Amino acid sequence: MKKTVIAATAAALIAGSAIAYAANPGPAGGPPGGPPAAGQDAGRDAGPRWKPTQEDRAALLDARIAALKAGLKLTPDQDKLWPAVEAALRDTAKDAVARRAERADRPRSAEPDPIARLRFQADMMTKRAADLTKIADAAGPLYQTLDDGQKHRLQILLRKEFRAMGPHGGPHGPQGGPPGPRRG
Repeated sequence: MKKTVIAATAAALIAGSAIAYAANPGPAGGPPGGPPAAGQDAGRDAGPRWKPTQEDRAALLDARIAALKAGLKLTPDQDKLWPAVEAALRDTAKDAVARRAERADRPRSAEPDPIARLRFQADMMTKRAADLTKIADAAGPLYQTLDDGQKHRLQILLRKEFRAMGPHGGPHGPQGGPPGPRRG
């Protein structure tokens, strides 16, 4: 059961990491999250930053989901369980975008009361927990059918996803520990 929850949580993070990567713009004219463009100082913006479109985000999400499926090398029987997992990943990615928009649309001075901020954060966490439960429910049956090799590849694929997420779940995670999830 614990492995199922871990796998489902990690699958959710894969979906979210595509959006996180797309939301991490690189320097003007450069790739997102990439090195500074020639002649550009890493600490200074020389112009407007690349902003991903909905089409960009959708393409990145499609690529991450396809990479996960390809890496698992599902059998025909396992492949029948994949659509539920993919649907859950896509639904939770949409939910994460909506939560980010909700946070971005909210003025910072809207609630100077720390208790109101705590309530808002609790609401965001409750929504995120519902998404993780949705993924766990969808991924559980598939995970139970994976052989040891597929489970090992899944861990490797997810580890690479965590590294791609940056400082909050980056190569060494928070406080130098193992990689961890990003807020979403």
